[in-house]
Amino acid sequence: MKYMIGKKLGMMQIFDAQKNTVKAVTLLDVQPVTVVQIKTQEKDGYTGVQ
Repeated sequence: MKYMIGKKLGMMQIFDAQKNTVKAVTLLDVQPVTVVQIKTQEKDGYTGVQ
């Protein structure tokens, strides 16, 4: 499985000149991390990564 884990820095808008539209985008800070455990609903009672 591949994931991205990041911190939300904020929101902004970008303009698509070809479609003449404005899109809302989220700005993230994503750093390399090592996932050592994947939590599952069945085993741990919730889902998450450690």
